[in-house]
Amino acid sequence: MTSSVQTTSGRTASRPPAAVADEPRRTRRPYPRWSPRWRTIGGTAAGIGLAVLAWSLVAAAEPFPRQLFPTVPQILTAGHTLWTEGLLIPDLTASLRRAVFGLLLGVAAGVFAAVLTASTGAGRALLQPVLRLLSPVPTIGLVPLAILWFGIGENSKILVIALGVFVPVWINSHSGFSGTPADYLQAARCLGAGRWQTLTRVVIAEGLPDVVAGVRVGAAMAFVLIVVAEMTGTTAGLGYRIYQAQLFSQADRLIFCLLVLGVLGAIGDAVIAAISAPVQRWAREVS
Repeated sequence: MTSSVQTTSGRTASRPPAAVADEPRRTRRPYPRWSPRWRTIGGTAAGIGLAVLAWSLVAAAEPFPRQLFPTVPQILTAGHTLWTEGLLIPDLTASLRRAVFGLLLGVAAGVFAAVLTASTGAGRALLQPVLRLLSPVPTIGLVPLAILWFGIGENSKILVIALGVFVPVWINSHSGFSGTPADYLQAARCLGAGRWQTLTRVVIAEGLPDVVAGVRVGAAMAFVLIVVAEMTGTTAGLGYRIYQAQLFSQADRLIFCLLVLGVLGAIGDAVIAAISAPVQRWAREVS
């Protein structure tokens, strides 16, 4: 396709497309490019702002009494009161200690059980059916049994959290380990790898992304179960503070403690993702 230009004599002359392409084009100002980190921060801030706005609008409409549906300033004031009374830091420390111990115990047991059920015949035949049968049992229903066995001390609370973490860790880890491609296993045998080398360098390495996914789900479950575990036999912890706030109709304190649990869960998930990123770099490169 050719373009036409008007000469001084009034005639039009055609010129090839190459001449048109050689003309200087009007440069447009490029749009600013934000890094993924800043986009995440901006999206998180915007989401929190929208949630605060929505809560404030509902609170202004007063669908419930103000004592049961506090405003955002009232919730922040309740948190400041917990801080000034010296209750917030001991509650945070107690809940984090129980959640971390329960998470570590549940992750260790879940990964070990997954290795047995995915790589050994006895584990597949004997252990896997039992775990499949028990995994749908709600962990909250095991709280009375844990109290009967271990009392109302720290052991029963950590056990409840560990059992809740164990299920998602085992399910995800078993899926990752048992899904190792047969070509990888055959190549390892052809290269002279023994059973232990195949397990550690092929099976576990291949299923590591699934293990991390299970750990992240288990970490979220730990902060959910801490509320249930701390409702009995304790005088410190965010779960205990939530239970006390419910008894005395202190909705502002209750909501603040729930928000603190949500922040702790988000921070824990980010820490797990950052720690596991270097060992999962190969998985991102392959995908």
